[in-house]
Amino acid sequence: MEPMPRERLQFVQREKTRHGKMVWYFRIENGPRRRLPDEYGSEEFLEAYFAALKGEPKPAPKQHVSNKSLSWLIDRYTKSLEFEALAETTQYMRKNILEGVKKTGGNLKYTDITKAKIVEGRDKRAKTPFAAKNFVKVMSQMFTWAVGAELIKANPTIGISLPTPKTTGHHVWTDDEVLKYQKKHPLGTKARLAMDLLLYTGFRRSDIVKIGRQHVKNGVLSFRTQKSGKTVLVTLPILKPLQKSIEAGPCGDLTFLVTEHGKPHSVKGFGNWFGNHCKAAEVPGRAHGLRKAGATAAAENGATSHQLMSIFGWLNPRQADQYTQEADRKRLSMDAAHLMISQHRKDN
Repeated sequence: MEPMPRERLQFVQREKTRHGKMVWYFRIENGPRRRLPDEYGSEEFLEAYFAALKGEPKPAPKQHVSNKSLSWLIDRYTKSLEFEALAETTQYMRKNILEGVKKTGGNLKYTDITKAKIVEGRDKRAKTPFAAKNFVKVMSQMFTWAVGAELIKANPTIGISLPTPKTTGHHVWTDDEVLKYQKKHPLGTKARLAMDLLLYTGFRRSDIVKIGRQHVKNGVLSFRTQKSGKTVLVTLPILKPLQKSIEAGPCGDLTFLVTEHGKPHSVKGFGNWFGNHCKAAEVPGRAHGLRKAGATAAAENGATSHQLMSIFGWLNPRQADQYTQEADRKRLSMDAAHLMISQHRKDN
């Protein structure tokens, strides 16, 4: 910020309004007038002045954040030790939701947030059940922290029911979609390497951007994956299709995947980059859908829930059970479908 001069700034005019208030304007010769903040020499005044001098748009007005507002509470929470301990992808997801909350209700007093207010926010997202569910979960996590920090006495989200989405979330890649992507991005391209790493390790985006040759020894990949502040060691063999993809490259030094500048991807950056290559291949799937495709294939090929937990780093067996139960239903229906044919109709 340029320092404020002792003499009046050039092109600045002072006028009295019809209500008797003194205001400041910026104007060069016969050009358009531009209203400046009322307090001459203040930080906001100087920002607006130098923006006008350079022909830049007006700076957005700065809002004072009260230490009783919901915005203040969100800022405190996202700077807490509990929040910093979360995985990068979890932090990104929660911040994204909380930034939306700040835009719509940031000026509210956080002590005035009631169960009814949370329900209202949930119901506004009724057309997107996953967004409604995640909104309630994130608000619950923040207010749980606030209770522990003795900022509030009770968590207003307690007892609020979560919506049950009718879909399973991210699109699961089909074999045809994988082949279509491979045709567009053959061996030797970074886009193909990215897909093979996702498909044949089952790692999350937050892990894929970190793994490299240093994590591989004697054909075995070992990596400590992190989710919700918990670390799990995952050990996997480098499967033949993945080995061929790694050998074809291109690979970075410390991470298999690097940007065009030779740096590791950020989680968000990688997601956007991979999504663009999916669009180029005209397939609907994205990164997380490949993880689900791997879990689906493993379950259908006979993997148990405990084996899936080991492969994908899950700590809750319910996540693995979803895949094994679906695979069991598919096998049972295929084996038993012929029983629907009556003995009397078999020959007809």
